[in-house]
Amino acid sequence: MFEEKLPPESASIEELSMRGGSAPKPQRKKSLRLVLISDSHELHRGLEVPYADILIHAGDFTFFSRTMSAVRDFNAWLGELTHRRKVLVPGNHEFFLEADPRKRSFLSNTTVLINESTEIEGLRIWGSPVTSLYSGAFGISSPEDRSRVYARISHDTDILITHGPPFGILDSPPGSDYHAGCPELLKAVQRVKPKLHVFGHIHGAYGIYQTEYTTFVNAALLGPSGDLEHRPIVLEMKRQ
Repeated sequence: MFEEKLPPESASIEELSMRGGSAPKPQRKKSLRLVLISDSHELHRGLEVPYADILIHAGDFTFFSRTMSAVRDFNAWLGELTHRRKVLVPGNHEFFLEADPRKRSFLSNTTVLINESTEIEGLRIWGSPVTSLYSGAFGISSPEDRSRVYARISHDTDILITHGPPFGILDSPPGSDYHAGCPELLKAVQRVKPKLHVFGHIHGAYGIYQTEYTTFVNAALLGPSGDLEHRPIVLEMKRQ
């Protein structure tokens, strides 16, 4: 369990727990509780998701979009959760959304972000499924084209959700020298300086990394074994 907190002068996020907790009392709070998950790959029914005000899923909720029944079940599962708001960015397995963006209607129990923004509880959130993969869904292999996408991220973004990681940050499994993150995304993060950047994609790099301006979270729940090896990450963000 993480106990570390950001320095008071720059802190807006602090980790509460990776073990969950009870629902808060029904009164206006000075902060919002966020639960962060990614890469559940159709194993969502096996998850124990802690209560939070906002649930964020950073993509790969399907396994290569094999069946729409799995998508419908995922949406039904989202509807069973008690989180007040839910936000989703597709991943490189969500071919059904890349082929027909209108199929986001199958995900009626969440807000789907595909290179766009939304505002929830006063927090400005921008999400993108883009990765540098050539063959994956929403893959853009051209660095110039990825730069054009990330140039659309507003400078006042509080929470950035992408499926893939930025270069050099939680983008490499332990013991590996290979970094799978996107350099163009890193430049965008350095420009925008969001308070929180949530992603997944690299299963072996699950964890949290903090800088002066941004808390980075790789929330990929699937481990190298192909099973759910990690727990949802819970953070608390102060209201603006």
